[in-house]
Amino acid sequence: MAEKITAEDLRSQKDNYVIIDVRESDELESGKIEDSVHMPLGLAIRNAKKKQIEDLREKKICTYCGTGYRGNIAADELAKEGFDAVTLDGGYPSWNN
Repeated sequence: MAEKITAEDLRSQKDNYVIIDVRESDELESGKIEDSVHMPLGLAIRNAKKKQIEDLREKKICTYCGTGYRGNIAADELAKEGFDAVTLDGGYPSWNN
C-alpha cells in the first residue's frame, strides 16, 4: 500500500511535489487541485512502465482521485517503477475540507 499524505501536509509542501490527478476526464468538473497534472490511472501506469514520464523520476509525486482508491493504486504502481510517490489520503474531497 502506498504511503499517504494528508491534505494539510500536502498544502504546506505543495511546491515540493508534482501532483497527478488520476481521475477520468468527466470527474474533473467537480474541481481539481491547482497546478495538478491530469493523467488518468491507466495512462499513469502505462506511462511509468513505458518510461514516458522519466522527467518526473527525480521528483516527489503525489497522486489523487475522487476517493483515494485509484490514487493509492497509481502511487503503488509508480513506486514499483522506482518513483518517489505518495497518495493524498481521502482523495480530492479531503483537499476541500
